Amino acid sequence: MTPQELGAFHEMLDLERKRVEGAITSLHDNGSRGLEDEGAESGGLGADTASITFERELEEGLEEAAVQTLAQIDRALERLAEGSYGICERCGKPVGSERLHVRPWATLCIQDQRLADRG
Repeated sequence: MTPQELGAFHEMLDLERKRVEGAITSLHDNGSRGLEDEGAESGGLGADTASITFERELEEGLEEAAVQTLAQIDRALERLAEGSYGICERCGKPVGSERLHVRPWATLCIQDQRLADRG
């Protein structure tokens, strides 16, 4: 990979990191309202408890996925600094530029990712 390509991927990762951090902050801020605050809305607590619970669980799941993605982005940035970015962690072959453009934090080539997804 050329230094220009590496620079472009670094920029992509930085932008995605900022976007994911913003999403985590937003999810956290939206989820920080207390159950008492939710119950004060029209309909009261008893009428909407299931809906509130569902929304909280959904937000927690989204936040957890975003935190995992952030960790993957940080790992990709570390690999860039180490010089191992774009190399499959399993087989040592190139991950592939197309794959990295879609998922710049990918650590496995498409073949090894398919194997990992199968279990």
